[in-house]
Amino acid sequence: MAKTVFELACERAPEGMEIAAVAAADPQRPALWSERGEMSFAELNAAANRLVRRLRAAGLTRGDAVALVCGNRNEFAVVRFATHRAGLRLTPINWHLAPDDIRYIVGNCEAKALFLDTRVANVAAGCAQIEALELLVGIGGELPGYLGWHDALAGMDDSDIPDPVLGNTMLYTSGTTGRPKGVFRALPDPRHAAHLQQLLTAVFQFDPASGSDRALATGPLYHTGPFALCFTTPLSAGIGAVVMDRWEPEKMLALIERYRITHTFCVPTMFNRLLQLADATRLRYDVSSLRFVIHGAAPCSVDTKRRMIDWWGPVLWEMFAGTEGQGTIVSPQEWLAKPGTVGCPAPGQLRILDDAGNEVPRGQSGTIYLVNPGGSAFEYYKDPQKTASAVRDGYFTAGDIGYLDADGYLFLSGRSAEVIISGGVNIYPQEIDDVLATHRAVADVACVGVPNEDLGEEIKAVVEPRAGFSGDEALRQSLMDLCAERLARQKWPRSIDFVATLPRSPAGKVLRSALRQGYWAGRERQI
Repeated sequence: MAKTVFELACERAPEGMEIAAVAAADPQRPALWSERGEMSFAELNAAANRLVRRLRAAGLTRGDAVALVCGNRNEFAVVRFATHRAGLRLTPINWHLAPDDIRYIVGNCEAKALFLDTRVANVAAGCAQIEALELLVGIGGELPGYLGWHDALAGMDDSDIPDPVLGNTMLYTSGTTGRPKGVFRALPDPRHAAHLQQLLTAVFQFDPASGSDRALATGPLYHTGPFALCFTTPLSAGIGAVVMDRWEPEKMLALIERYRITHTFCVPTMFNRLLQLADATRLRYDVSSLRFVIHGAAPCSVDTKRRMIDWWGPVLWEMFAGTEGQGTIVSPQEWLAKPGTVGCPAPGQLRILDDAGNEVPRGQSGTIYLVNPGGSAFEYYKDPQKTASAVRDGYFTAGDIGYLDADGYLFLSGRSAEVIISGGVNIYPQEIDDVLATHRAVADVACVGVPNEDLGEEIKAVVEPRAGFSGDEALRQSLMDLCAERLARQKWPRSIDFVATLPRSPAGKVLRSALRQGYWAGRERQI
């Protein structure tokens, strides 16, 4: 089939200028919808050009770093696409972090420009003291000592810059142990970046030529999933993005219906919250436009995913990946044939090793190592020791534990940092979580290791009951009976606590480490 003028224009775009090609081919095509208004591709492209010229006027050159502390708003996209075409390294920062951690990342990434949302005005003064910063810009209002957003763009030429250079992004890990770490990659080869964009466009089943595809960014854009999968990738392909500043289950359904959303990204907690809506509420909204829903960032129970497929249809794809690099992806059809799998890795894509570095046989759990390819190899920024601990013979690990079945499909068991060591036996809590999550009274659950004088640790299940259910002794016994029916005795929880809400990150991940710390307060964990 012959390619359209639109497709040809986008494919021939200079490095970093994908949205410029979209703007030239279809200027009024909507690019962004947010609570703060809409932007066409022409408006987004013009603003990006203005910002490049402001950054250059401040003295920033190729390879310099830019820090962005911002909520889900249109300015986020402008900063991203400006740095991407100016050869700069962008670090979006989790604005939910403590002020000290935000300031640490701004300094650690060696930012020369900082864009700061007024919602975190309490960190403005501290960040302004970082000597390396040449440009300070406030977003969403006035900040003392900062240039206002509109003033920063005022008077700058909005025509396409004549000398684009492809930039990149350095995201920071969540920092569950120690300070957050930057995942650094050298400036990419434009050919590799273009190939990756074409590959993702094909995998995600985008149809840019139609002009009707819409992506919904559900989570905070500083998080890898929403940032890459439902924001930068679709926009670079000419697909408009609807941006939620704060996720709410019914609001998501309303946006899907209103904008005829075709693509979105979810974490399992979102699925759980959607399924907890009353049947009448869920059936009120038309979600038939959905064509490709990708989920990841945390394990999803088989029961939850089955119920979502029953509701939304076979449109749920699952990705096992992280800030450090890509992993596997599984189609809904493959998953239905092998419930619980996260995909079938290509030959040489991953290895599963024991503690001594030996490959384990099929069916046996070990540490998952993913290939760290030369075209996108990473290192932890200014931390060679942590890099060395994560990389082995061209492969890297983020601490995930899993196994390959007889057919070569990957299944996750948990993470090494979450392992419960009870009486010298390693127990992966995710397996217990998945069993307890099938109970009709359980909204969410996380098992952790708590102190035991004899065993070192014992298993405690912390359960968030569904609305309408009480965390009483009857439910506790019912959950214990379920574990006795489905799990080996050594994996049974010794006790169950009920909480109104489990601690979660803004991206929706249950903070198992924070939960565990409450039980270990004043004691050292016995390993």
